[in-house]
Amino acid sequence: MSAPESTAPTHRVAVAPEADPDPEAALGPLSIDRLAGDWRIVQRRRGHRFSTDDLMTAWVAAHARPEAMRLCDLGAGIGSVGLLTLWRLRQTESQAITATSPHLTMVEVQAISHALARRTVTLNGADEHVTAVLGDLRDAPALGGAQRFDLVTGSPPYLPPGSAVISMDSQKAGARFELRGDVFDYCRAAARVLDDDGVFVFCHAARDPRPEAAITAAGLECIDRLDVTFRSDQPPLIAIWTATRRAASHRQTRTFVVRDPDGRWTDDYLAMRADMGTVVWNPVP
Repeated sequence: MSAPESTAPTHRVAVAPEADPDPEAALGPLSIDRLAGDWRIVQRRRGHRFSTDDLMTAWVAAHARPEAMRLCDLGAGIGSVGLLTLWRLRQTESQAITATSPHLTMVEVQAISHALARRTVTLNGADEHVTAVLGDLRDAPALGGAQRFDLVTGSPPYLPPGSAVISMDSQKAGARFELRGDVFDYCRAAARVLDDDGVFVFCHAARDPRPEAAITAAGLECIDRLDVTFRSDQPPLIAIWTATRRAASHRQTRTFVVRDPDGRWTDDYLAMRADMGTVVWNPVP
């Protein structure tokens, strides 16, 4: 399965739908798709599905702190970013989950996405190494109190209410719109749980100035920004920020190109996909 690419947002009035009180009843038709290596992910066919944004965020995170053992994924959704990061990190040590493997804590406020993430964890035999918390990342108890993490990830929604047409599907709406927190909330939550030498990696809209301000407001410092361009002849749609508590001697700003002007995947993208256990290739002309 090839992860779908980001789409540019439209700009119309948003009205938030009511959440379904019964997540199991709201699931509808499901698909089981490749996530990484032999791991699979459970997704709604007509709901929120994992994307290239998630894959890229996990890839950057895993390489930003390859020795991390305590992982936390904020606003985990269906689990894609956190589980992709966990999968990649365990490749460094062995091909099987062991008692010394990294442990992932996923915090998600939507019951329907939380239920799907738990199914995916069980499907991949990772229950002993993943803690799935149903809760709001803005609430301290949901973040485990005094627990601290080596590596924190997140993929905040980036559309303020009122800025675009909102889906009447509550899961889709919550994944794209800032209905229960924005990038400032994510950065504050990360700062509360980040270890002294920990790293926070998150994805957001490339043209939005708020991530830089949110990092600073949370008392963190950006050490790396990766702009992701989905075609080399187009501007970047998303960017991935890496932030820490400690002041850095320098800051990197990089660009990653997914496709060339002819629509073919670049060598960098093919290498990233192979590194993340989802090998793809360009069709032979």
